[in-house]
Amino acid sequence: MKFLTFFPIIVASGRQLQHTALVHQFTRELTMIIDPKSNTPIYRQIVEQIRDAIDAGVYRPGEALPSLRALAVQIRVNPNTVQRAYEELDREGVIESRRGLGVFVLQRQSKTARKKHERELVTFFQQGISGALDAKVQPVRIRELFEETLNSGLVSARKKK
Repeated sequence: MKFLTFFPIIVASGRQLQHTALVHQFTRELTMIIDPKSNTPIYRQIVEQIRDAIDAGVYRPGEALPSLRALAVQIRVNPNTVQRAYEELDREGVIESRRGLGVFVLQRQSKTARKKHERELVTFFQQGISGALDAKVQPVRIRELFEETLNSGLVSARKKK
């Protein structure tokens, strides 16, 4: 009997959480779901799902990822598409290719996860600032509101500890 665990993945467009990766609980084998009708290129879908699987602990630092060809066969895409995804993850410092051995997750994974969350946070800030400016809120007041919200959030976080 095989058990499946769902890992929720946040979609960059800000839509609701979607389950886009399945993980076999005992084998920890990642099953990707590729949407060929999506506006997101297939290689980007692969990059995002691998990054999210690493963040979720499916693949740990030092652990091998599926071979390029094996993953291409599994998700039924051209090996060049998987190669492009692996190259991007390599450039980002998420994985490294070891000649003759395979592709491995690097120790920097937590730094990558933090950078991803920071990028998402900047996007939310930009949307909030844009909305406030559209509503004719002055920049000084936006800063005041941000500081008040940040301070109250810090107080709440300290109380939880």
